[in-house]
Amino acid sequence: MQEQTASTQVRPQALRQHRAANRRALSLPFGRWHARLLRLTRGRVAARWFGAPVLVLETVGRRTGARRATPVLYLRDGDAYVVLAANAGSDRTPAWWLNLRDAGEGAVLLGGRRVAVRPRLAEGAERDRLWAAFCDMYAMAEDYARLTDRPLPLVVLEPA
Repeated sequence: MQEQTASTQVRPQALRQHRAANRRALSLPFGRWHARLLRLTRGRVAARWFGAPVLVLETVGRRTGARRATPVLYLRDGDAYVVLAANAGSDRTPAWWLNLRDAGEGAVLLGGRRVAVRPRLAEGAERDRLWAAFCDMYAMAEDYARLTDRPLPLVVLEPA
């Protein structure tokens, strides 16, 4: 059996950073393609990801002012849409959430409809209830929570 030295051991933090960089390299172009496909087909194609429903979230870049369109998984809660700012378990907060938080408004594209929304964080008992429902819908959410040290914001998007 070969002995591992300090120079050949992979630190867990370094491994997480490497995996996160690989996910970002793949997810950015795929996300753009996915959002474009959802818009072009009015949600008739690619409206689910591993069984969970997908919407297109429109935001405005907080530094550039450019319009952004990001596919995100969602859960319905009454009239509101609930999304998880998980970034696939990366230690980096997703840009869409930072943009939405700073602007205080955005839009949801779903099934050919555009709905203006205002974001707020789910907290306390509401967060617990929505977290359980989100994990029931998309079990990998629990894995994402284990991959990062940052809290994963559950964002409630209420019609404006």
